[in-house]
Amino acid sequence: MSRDLETALLRSFVTAVRQGSISRAASTLGQTQPALSQQLRRLESAVGRPLLYRSPAGVSPTRAGAELLPYAERILSLSQQALTQAGRALTGHCGVGLLEDLSASQLPQALADLARLHPGATLEVLSLPGAAMREAYDAGRVHLVLNEVTSVPGPPRWTVRRPLVWALGQGADVAADPLPVVLFSNPCFWRTSVLESLERAGRRWKVAFESNSLVAVLAALRAGLGVAALMPANLDPSMACHDTGALPALPDVELGLARHPRSKGDPLTDAVETALRRMI
Repeated sequence: MSRDLETALLRSFVTAVRQGSISRAASTLGQTQPALSQQLRRLESAVGRPLLYRSPAGVSPTRAGAELLPYAERILSLSQQALTQAGRALTGHCGVGLLEDLSASQLPQALADLARLHPGATLEVLSLPGAAMREAYDAGRVHLVLNEVTSVPGPPRWTVRRPLVWALGQGADVAADPLPVVLFSNPCFWRTSVLESLERAGRRWKVAFESNSLVAVLAALRAGLGVAALMPANLDPSMACHDTGALPALPDVELGLARHPRSKGDPLTDAVETALRRMI
């Protein structure tokens, strides 16, 4: 007998991972915590492997969970697009500006899926420094910008908070004094708050490596240079820190989406915004 993964179970799983907490996920979905926990157990039973590490501090994906997550997000995105866009041909051009950490996530794949459904449409995804992004937005090349809320080039239409997680390089010692830290170079929206979290916890730290490139930061982690704060979508399962008491809690990141006024009423931009909101 063939097995199928229910979209409702996948939505529960994705929301739990995004929120980092079963209780917050239940509130987001309008469910009770026991009901959501039961759905997660049903999904784990269907997959045949544990998907979440559970602790008093919250939940994080296991290796199997991290492997399932991009598929789950894509299935949910395609399902929504099929329901809302089937039979409606979209055309034109839509430019999307993404924070680099988001451009390395499943968001570009969701946009590629949308473009495949509408071959008459052209989607352009850009990851640019703040000034260049503002210039592209003002020129009308970029219609939607999803970035840290204080850096979007216009009033945000909506905002969302997402957790940061600790990533450990191979062989990195979380008990080291001072703690070697891999950082994003300034301007980085959460660099200061991450370091303040360490200082409030009484942890001495040193900068082991820094770069303005996500690829370089991940390479430094793989080389074992230290620890870093990442968005969950960019966390390699082998880098996850499951010892919740080893490092201090990290702040959330607040993201916001700005939309160019000239794109008001454009069906393609409407569809792209809907896809981004569902995926983020």
